[in-house]
Amino acid sequence: MKPNQQLETSKKNQIQNMFNAISIEYDFLNKLITFGNDIKWRKKVYTIAKENSPKNILDIATGTGDIALELANIEGAKIIGLDISEKMLEIGKKKITNQNLSDKIDLALGDAENLSYSNGSFDIITIGFGVRNFQNLIKGLNESKRVLKENGKLIILESSVPKNYIIKFFYLLLSRAYVPFLGLVFSKDKSAYRYLQKSAETFPSGHAFVEILKNCGFKNILTQRQMFGAVSIYIAEKQS
Repeated sequence: MKPNQQLETSKKNQIQNMFNAISIEYDFLNKLITFGNDIKWRKKVYTIAKENSPKNILDIATGTGDIALELANIEGAKIIGLDISEKMLEIGKKKITNQNLSDKIDLALGDAENLSYSNGSFDIITIGFGVRNFQNLIKGLNESKRVLKENGKLIILESSVPKNYIIKFFYLLLSRAYVPFLGLVFSKDKSAYRYLQKSAETFPSGHAFVEILKNCGFKNILTQRQMFGAVSIYIAEKQS
């Protein structure tokens, strides 16, 4: 789905414009929406990545760079953070400079579905709350697989819908009221947080997303559910 179905412009352009518009308040609202759990989830991504002792990491949909900054704690690792939004990257670059990590992290403007990197360039690829914003999900996942090294791992942190019916009821009740309300009060782009809520609800999750990863050729896929299933971490391996 696109942020605005009535506009003829592509989803990719709409996503770029949307994140440019909400870049200033994004970090603040992200904390409110996740009740601060985003910090814990990023640390889990870091822990999974660290187990593989990676040297070269690509963080797709890096946004303001929070996952890239967490990954910078891996000794000997170099991180490229890629995003389609210039304004989000501007904020990320300030964070990196303030933490004196410019030698470990390089932020780049780019498209996840048309990566400029050579085949087998990265040991690890991370994507935090980004795959549901891809215009072409399959193309984006295949590009990630292409630039991964053999036996490299793709780690995806993404919204999901709880399986338990009772938890799902309260999840939907909260997300349909709370997230749009925050956007209405704090955001310049009122429609952005309606899109983020709806896309989180409709995007394939759990078994459905695992099947998509399998169909793209990934192997040894694991799923770690967080926050009663409202968020999932998918770990997938590239194998020939």
